[in-house]
Amino acid sequence: MVFVTDHAILRYLERAHGLDIEAVRNHIASLCATGAELGALAVKVESVKFVLVAVGPDTTVTTVVKRHWPVTPRSVQK
Repeated sequence: MVFVTDHAILRYLERAHGLDIEAVRNHIASLCATGAELGALAVKVESVKFVLVAVGPDTTVTTVVKRHWPVTPRSVQK
């Protein structure tokens, strides 16, 4: 069996098909900016849900799930 990591898929899309990863990153960040400012756990947009985790003044989009999936607060260790 051959396993393919998410990293390998991302690099394949970037290098073989010209996907602009930074443009996608910036697009997601702009979609989540207001939710992050308001301290949201997630942002529903474009038929998905972006899961947010705040650490200090910064917020990280940690994953993308189906729009109807539940999101619960996570404890963040400093």
